Amino acid sequence: SSRPRLLLLLPLGCFAMLLPPPGAAEFSPSLDSDFTFTLPAGRKECFYQPMRKEASLELEYQVLDGAGLDVDFHLLSPKGETLVFDERKSDGVHTVETEDGDYMFCFDNTFSTISEKVIFFELILDNMGEEGEDQEDWKKYVTGTDLLDMKLEDILESINSVKARLSKSVQIQTLLRAFEARDRNIQESNFDRVNFWSMVNLGVMVVVSAVQVYMLKSLFEDKRKSRT
Repeated sequence: SSRPRLLLLLPLGCFAMLLPPPGAAEFSPSLDSDFTFTLPAGRKECFYQPMRKEASLELEYQVLDGAGLDVDFHLLSPKGETLVFDERKSDGVHTVETEDGDYMFCFDNTFSTISEKVIFFELILDNMGEEGEDQEDWKKYVTGTDLLDMKLEDILESINSVKARLSKSVQIQTLLRAFEARDRNIQESNFDRVNFWSMVNLGVMVVVSAVQVYMLKSLFEDKRKSRT
C-alpha cells in the first residue's frame, strides 16, 4: 500500500491562528515525512500536523542555506500553548507527547530583511495506530497451526523490528543528506568569498605597483631637471 504523502500548508498571515482557514491543505498522518522549502526574507510560514492522543511527534529541522543559517521556530499545541520556541537557531530536534488535535509549527524569517532561507524538516510520528491495523491484516491471512513452528506474535515482532530498523536507516540517510547539502552550501559561499577578496587583493597590488613605478620615475625626472 502507498504511504501518505507530506503536503505543504498555505502560509499564515497571523501567528495567533490555530485552526487552518477553509480550504487550506494540511499534513496527512504518516510515520515518517520530510520536506525542504525556501522561506523568503521577512516572511513566516506555518504547518499543521493532526495527532492522536498518547502518540509521539518528533520534529527535526535544519537551515541548509541563507545568511547566518538561522531561523525562529515555534511549536504550538492544539490549545494554542507554546510548547517550543527556538530563537535564531540553525537546527533543532524536539519530541512531544501529543493529544488529539492539530499541532502547528512555524518557521519565522521576519528578522531578516534581505536573505531568504532554505529549510529542511522531518516529522517522525509514533503510536499513530497504523501498526495495530497492519497486525490485524496479518491475522486475516494466518490460519491453522503455527507457521514453521513460530507463533504469529514472533513473526510480527521480527517484521516490526526489521521495519523499525529500516525506518531508522532511512531517517539517518536523510539527515546525512541534509548535513551534506548545508556543508556544500557553506563551502560554495566560502569559495565565492575567497575568489572575491583575491580579486580585490590583486587589484590593490596592481594599483600599488603602478603608483610605486610612477613615484620612482617622477623622482628621477626631478633630479635631471635640477642638474640642467
